Amino acid sequence: MKKLLLENFGLKVTALIMAVILWFFVISKGQSEIAIDVPVELKNMPPGLESVNRHGAKTVNVSLKGQERLLRNIKPSDLRVHVDLSKAKKGKAIYYIDKENVIHPASMSITSITPSSVTITLEETLLKTVPVQAITAGRPKEGFVVGSVEVAPKEMAIEGVRTETGKVKFLKTEPVDISDADKTFTQAVRIDMAGRNIRTDIQEVNVKVIIKRK
Repeated sequence: MKKLLLENFGLKVTALIMAVILWFFVISKGQSEIAIDVPVELKNMPPGLESVNRHGAKTVNVSLKGQERLLRNIKPSDLRVHVDLSKAKKGKAIYYIDKENVIHPASMSITSITPSSVTITLEETLLKTVPVQAITAGRPKEGFVVGSVEVAPKEMAIEGVRTETGKVKFLKTEPVDISDADKTFTQAVRIDMAGRNIRTDIQEVNVKVIIKRK
């Protein structure tokens, strides 16, 4: 058996090397690379904390290498980039992103991630209750006036980062048009969040506008 293995040993080694080179050539043929912008997802947020930018800390550019025919069909939704915040604390910190933070098709390999880190600021979450103020626009019909405006519910709970939520003293509704109104009416209107990063379980309130004769 040993003699059989050693017979033409040089030729066998050469054949093996050629086979390996050919294998690499076949594998590399048709290979291509693509770069995709992927939003960074925050996972395992500690209780009582949240990101100042709740809708995503940042977007990173992930470069993938693989068969060209497979790369042509890849979609941004096929990739996920996450940052584990299970050990995070209040304040600003830098979190590094490596290949282990990227979920991607197994048939492809990651060649680079740019940038390789993101800066995330975490703040305490504040929950409080504030009054709701109805806003009206226009004037009632000639000979009529607004007797009063009632809102139901009168108050609602809001939640968000402390630095922003703490500044909110009350919430306003979107304007209720009372132009040419000559009788009492009730209308459902949305809350105007004014672009603030706060949350509430209630999106609409009922506004009752009581119209009286002069």
